[in-house]
Amino acid sequence: MDRVAELVARFESAAARAVPWDLGRTSRSRDPDADPLDELVVATVELPGGPLSLLRPADPDALAFEPVGRDVGGDGTEWHPPHWARLWPSATVLASALANDELDGARVLELGCGLGLPSLAAARAGAHVLATDLSPAAVALTSVNAAHNGLDVDVAVADWTAPPDVVTAGAPWDLVVAADVLYGQWADNLLADLLPRLVGTEGAVLVTDPGREPADRFLHAADAWDVQSRDAGGGGVALHLLRLSDR
Repeated sequence: MDRVAELVARFESAAARAVPWDLGRTSRSRDPDADPLDELVVATVELPGGPLSLLRPADPDALAFEPVGRDVGGDGTEWHPPHWARLWPSATVLASALANDELDGARVLELGCGLGLPSLAAARAGAHVLATDLSPAAVALTSVNAAHNGLDVDVAVADWTAPPDVVTAGAPWDLVVAADVLYGQWADNLLADLLPRLVGTEGAVLVTDPGREPADRFLHAADAWDVQSRDAGGGGVALHLLRLSDR
């Protein structure tokens, strides 16, 4: 059994014990002797078109960093913080935008899916979705979340430095989406190289971000793209729609 399949089975078992969770809180008391991956809570997220149920770790702060098998700076293995385990405002904004879209039959790729909320919203809107993340735990829980909502979402572990065939062979995608993934120059450079390989002139990229400086820098440097941005109306999160420029 590969790592993702192992985690899917583990999360499905934990889901049977999951308790309701208030989205206004970030963590809860937990058994200190239990593995934090085995303690899940379930939140109801209200979106256009109806609510979705989202399983997530009860205490994201207790999760260990994950080795991702690459050496970025020459100092050894890179360790990835468990950002995937939280429901970020940018993900909710992106999911709301996708829930409002007519996506019937569209092919949608999510980069950095985390808990999978935008992918679930796109699937419910009629899209064929591939949800990807660097973390095996993230894509496993996204798969479980899709199943618990009666939705069909494909998942894959994807490293932007060497995306798997399932990502690149699917290009051009109709829509590539990402929530709060621009944290620094390194991520900016990777996306600047990757995105033109994933969408054609008929496709688009939809990114949400809470106003981080790296995101502003990326958008201002996106000479190959026509960019339309708007305030999403809450928490400082903005929606950015990118299409390849014909200039």
